[in-house]
Amino acid sequence: MARAPRIQYPGAVYHLMSRGVKGEAIFKDRLDYELFLITLAEACERTGWRVHAYALLPNHWHGLVATPQGNLVDGMKWFQGAFAQRFNARHGQRGHVFQGRYKALIIQAEASGYFETVSTYIHLNPARANRIPDEQAGLETYAWSSYPFYLRPRRQRPKWLTVDRVLGNLGLKDDRRGRLLYCQHMNDRLWQWRKQRRKGELEQAWKAIRWGWCLGDDGFKEQLIKRLDGVVQHRDRASYSGEAVVEHDQEEAERLIRRGLLFLKLTEDQLGGLPKGDLRKCALACLAHRRTTVRHSWLAARLHMGCVSNMTFYMDRVRKSQDSTVLNMFRCLEQAVERKERDKDT
Repeated sequence: MARAPRIQYPGAVYHLMSRGVKGEAIFKDRLDYELFLITLAEACERTGWRVHAYALLPNHWHGLVATPQGNLVDGMKWFQGAFAQRFNARHGQRGHVFQGRYKALIIQAEASGYFETVSTYIHLNPARANRIPDEQAGLETYAWSSYPFYLRPRRQRPKWLTVDRVLGNLGLKDDRRGRLLYCQHMNDRLWQWRKQRRKGELEQAWKAIRWGWCLGDDGFKEQLIKRLDGVVQHRDRASYSGEAVVEHDQEEAERLIRRGLLFLKLTEDQLGGLPKGDLRKCALACLAHRRTTVRHSWLAARLHMGCVSNMTFYMDRVRKSQDSTVLNMFRCLEQAVERKERDKDT
């Protein structure tokens, strides 16, 4: 089954989230919550992870986790596997505990706004999940979140939990005054969320966290797309899916078309003026389609080839051609692009 690729590198920071299989509970009682945190502590010791925020809800969990060694995949494999085995042993059951693959939203941690947005989203999650029914109660009343630890001195926190980065992004220090100001900051956020007229504002800011594949500015996204070159190789491309791959392949197809235009000695203006079914356009479409998973609609728009329904016919003019001139032109086009790829690598 196609899956979203994992981007990992030293220093990467993620918003992690995983649900119980079929929406069932992964925390049935207090001991399950404690078992999860013990296992998380072991995972951090094994991997060097640093946890900046977490929230455990009955049927899912959230974490804001930094991976100094770039080992998200191996770490999560051990962590969730170990917890699942311990959970099953404790409850005398078998089978999967977590539903499908975990979500790993990669975050531009260097930009303070994104880091604060995710930590706030996680710390507010118990309220959003109706785990704090008393409207007058604060977030600190929910025990299975990192938020209560933010209000305590360093010596009273787990060693694997770090609060400096979240506080620092708000211009606060890890001292009594800083903790009080952070409490005030989160109380303000909680008040915003509880007031019906402000919920839409916060939910809008959280859309990218809930549905996106990365959280950062355009420059950060471009860097991640380049990193995908090392993850989504041509031979493995069909194994991957998701918004990240779509954007990666569109970027790659754009590069291929630009190199092809140079070889064909065509400008963008000339390309737009050619007939929709011009053989050179058909060859460029074949090249991009063979090496990426871009849609016919993208190719038709990019190459000014008109109706999407004609794209298969246009590309077959090259793919199924018996004309040696056409085949030679396409072969030379591919070789020219490959030479440019090698030149780029060296």
